[in-house]
Amino acid sequence: MPRHSLAQIGVDAEAKAHAGAEVEVQAGKRVVQAGRHDHFVERNGLRYAGSHLILDLWDARHLDDAGRVELALRQAVEAAGATLLHLHLHAFTPSGGISGVAVLAESHISIHTWPERGYAAIDVFMCGATEPHKVVPIFKHAFETDRIAICEQMRGVF
Repeated sequence: MPRHSLAQIGVDAEAKAHAGAEVEVQAGKRVVQAGRHDHFVERNGLRYAGSHLILDLWDARHLDDAGRVELALRQAVEAAGATLLHLHLHAFTPSGGISGVAVLAESHISIHTWPERGYAAIDVFMCGATEPHKVVPIFKHAFETDRIAICEQMRGVF
């Protein structure tokens, strides 16, 4: 019996995320055994779950174009070296704003647009061997803006 909705459509995200790893439960938490890849990031002496980029795009264009938003998300996933599991967009009327999410094996990218203000809010959270900063030029080009604010948080630092 499938344990979650992705399994119902034939995507076993848990199996992909832990392919080849032996997982055990310790004190109620899933732990990947030593020597196995758990998709945490190790960089500059820190070990953490992943990078969470918060992008604010201003003076942006084409924020009401669902085709452009979808293409930008797909290109961002590819540029970062991530694995797309599912992409969903919703267009709002009458504003023309779009909300969407790309669910990744490595986490997600979400977007919310306000075309009437030329503004888009984008979250990029990725773990593993991905390169989340590579999404920035993709969104900059897709939405024809040079006005981008970026905030980064390392999630799960220990």
